[in-house]
Amino acid sequence: MTRSGLRGREAELEELEALIASVAHTGSGGLVLIQGEPGIGKTTLLSEVVARAATAGFSVALGKADELHHIVPLSSLTACILHGDQPLLSGDAFVDLPRKHDQRIWLVERLAEAIENRAGSMPVLIALDDVQWADPLSRFALKQLPTRLRTSPVLWMLTARREPAGPADEVVAASIGNLRTVTVPLGPLSGAAIDQLAGDELGAAVDGQVRDLLDGAGGNPFLAVEMLAGVRTTPDGLVPEGLVVGVRGRLRSLQPRTLRFLQMGAVLGRRFGFQDAAALCGQSTATLIAALEEAVRAGLLDDDGDHLVFRHDLLRQAVYADIPPSARKALHRDAARRLVSAGHQPIDVVPHILRGALPRDEEAVALLRRAADDVLPVTPGLAADLMTRALELVPSAQPLTFAVGEQAILCLTRAGRNREALSAGDRLLACRPPLETFSRLQAALGETLWNMDLTDELRRRAETALTIGGAAPEIEARLAALRALALSRDNDLVAAREAGEAALRTATAAGDRESRLLALFGLGEIAQNAGENAVALERFDALSAVDPAFLPEEIVAHQHVDDFESSERLLLRATDNARAMRQAMMLWAQGGHDLGLGHLDDADAGFATMERLEDDVQVPVQQVNARVIRSTIALLRGDRTAARQHLAAAQQRLAAKPTPGNTAAVRFLEAVHAEADGDIGLAVDKVRQVQLEGSFMRWRLLRTRVDCAIRIALRGADRTLAEDLAAQAEAHAERNPAVPTALGIAAQSLGLVKNDLGMLEHSVELLKASPRPLVRATAYADLGQALLTAGRRPEAVAALTHARGMFAASGAHAAVAHVQRDLDGAGNGGRRAATPDRPVQGWEALTASEKRIAHLVAEGHTNRSAAELLVVSPHTINTHLTSVFHKLSVNSRVQLANLVTALPDC
Repeated sequence: MTRSGLRGREAELEELEALIASVAHTGSGGLVLIQGEPGIGKTTLLSEVVARAATAGFSVALGKADELHHIVPLSSLTACILHGDQPLLSGDAFVDLPRKHDQRIWLVERLAEAIENRAGSMPVLIALDDVQWADPLSRFALKQLPTRLRTSPVLWMLTARREPAGPADEVVAASIGNLRTVTVPLGPLSGAAIDQLAGDELGAAVDGQVRDLLDGAGGNPFLAVEMLAGVRTTPDGLVPEGLVVGVRGRLRSLQPRTLRFLQMGAVLGRRFGFQDAAALCGQSTATLIAALEEAVRAGLLDDDGDHLVFRHDLLRQAVYADIPPSARKALHRDAARRLVSAGHQPIDVVPHILRGALPRDEEAVALLRRAADDVLPVTPGLAADLMTRALELVPSAQPLTFAVGEQAILCLTRAGRNREALSAGDRLLACRPPLETFSRLQAALGETLWNMDLTDELRRRAETALTIGGAAPEIEARLAALRALALSRDNDLVAAREAGEAALRTATAAGDRESRLLALFGLGEIAQNAGENAVALERFDALSAVDPAFLPEEIVAHQHVDDFESSERLLLRATDNARAMRQAMMLWAQGGHDLGLGHLDDADAGFATMERLEDDVQVPVQQVNARVIRSTIALLRGDRTAARQHLAAAQQRLAAKPTPGNTAAVRFLEAVHAEADGDIGLAVDKVRQVQLEGSFMRWRLLRTRVDCAIRIALRGADRTLAEDLAAQAEAHAERNPAVPTALGIAAQSLGLVKNDLGMLEHSVELLKASPRPLVRATAYADLGQALLTAGRRPEAVAALTHARGMFAASGAHAAVAHVQRDLDGAGNGGRRAATPDRPVQGWEALTASEKRIAHLVAEGHTNRSAAELLVVSPHTINTHLTSVFHKLSVNSRVQLANLVTALPDC
């Protein structure tokens, strides 16, 4: 590292050194983007900063993205974290990933844990050069990790060319507001700095002729150095204008064999293997040693012992630009073949395929298909892009076309691009494929149509394909299972169950795992929609035994039968096998667990985290329902502002995904808000709409909220609606005779409708066996009000006091205040339980969960170890910690530990 590379960058270097010192001192994270045109000195400055950070005691990781490897998953970050003297992860950390579901979230968390562990003993600097060429998975990780690790001494340092709305800007935008972000723009060097640079290179004072020549560099240090190299090597001292022309001048003196060798290297990329370039030249490595030596002497290549590297990518681009376009295309096709024959993975050669493939190139199509299959678990969007390109290359209406199309449908659907998948499938079906192929394509579109909630269309297509016949046994089994799944949204659930059972028998006979999963999932959905929770649990238990990724469905099914002990046990098991889980759905299950047990703070954080993860992977599934629940939680807490914000968000997301379930959930939430606002007429209308959405929605939506709907109906003097709701609760209890919550709510509902004090007392007795404190508290509150009306004041006070205590323990402050008003009315004001408003800043602003996590982090726990102790997701811990840092105005774990240690009770 010479000083010449830093001429004119003293101010920038000082700013970056100060940031390094700040991260080391405060223990908080940061992100830097060094931005500028090619050759402006970004790499040189980055290398110097990395060296100084290492001297300052940082664990450093330095990597560089490559233009011709910009699609290989995690290749950019891998250069940082898996290489070097002290790699953050071992090279086998990401092997054998489950292929059925998206693994991006798991991968990012695995990276975060490794970096966090290293940062626990020393500050960490992760530097990545040329982020504009980072692969999609690395870009995804870079948008998550800086924020995820903001509480640790981790400094991210990136360089990129100036590109409006490019990858680098996306990374910075994701971090702004969450941690300290700094952009360092590098402009042209001053004339004085260029003169110093020239003196360094030439070893003499710069004369007027050289200074005039250097004006053509425009203050770009790389171009200036290249011109100075020309001054040293060109006899007449003249340097042609433009880098490409200048490089041509330098190449002109090279042997033809050396020039061809460099061109083959330029096709392969900035970093390439000697053997690969020799093979592309059609010569042995022995015959090209002289060419290699000449290229290194000319300052065009560096040799690190494992690979050859163009000294700057601008040099590679200049050599590459001198190859005729038609020759480039042919060379890329040849490079793809030779790299595959040399043992490279398909994804490694895809950049060459994309540049060199011609229509009807079946070899290229085969490689694209293999590459798409390899990357599907970690970059489904890339897999979809590759298959879309493969579909463009194959001839239409040929057997290969339909096979490629089926794979394209799968990849597009997995990437959440359902409309594209359906369009591609319909185009293929319009080509009148053979009957067996027709059935395969319709089966492939099943998940697409389910995701789009086009259940009537799914049923029609499945039935059409089954009627036409000609399908292979496993495809016929899948179609039958898809038909049953579509029928789960129909009003005739008896027929749906019969179809599901028949589909399961067909799947078992066919020995097809996929159709068995579909049939079990459909039967679980049918049972849930029929309100038969024990049957649903049986189905989802069998489903998760076949595929552990469906464990969230089993966990939720346990919650519906009041088995929270098994729910917690399975949540712990999921933590041990996180890579097999669907992370967002697991958070949904965790949120339901916390909500059921009255842990409102944990539930709210869990659902917020789930929504963020769904946003990250751009596959929204439960966002509407999550916002509905969070709005309900906010109402229970007494935060009307947050409740309205969540309602607005739910309404907005409903417009994008207006499924029957989403519609009913939002309508009921609107009813609750209308009642809180005093518009009881509107509230009753909304509840009535929910009841009309379809019979199955009654069981799924109101299994624990039917009492609330009945109160709204009674307040609105709609006794018919109230009686209908009570009958619904009674029918649900009959379907679930072993579930205390169902039995207790049925009795509570009947007591409310009939104004039956004895039935309300019975409901409280039944609910003593329920693990749901908020349900018990509501029943006690209803009983207390009825006892007050009956003039039984002492018993009323006892019941209301019970209700108040349970609401308070859950943090349901609005419910506490409501019960307290009843207690005041009973003359119990002297024993009033104060529920002061929680401050917005400071230690007392923290929720109980946030305080627990703050103590654990202060004791030295990582997100992972804290999550294991509290039986929550590390993602949820991060959500809590972000809130803790904001409320306490701290920026690092060190500052948090100091603050907690100074508390009087510590």
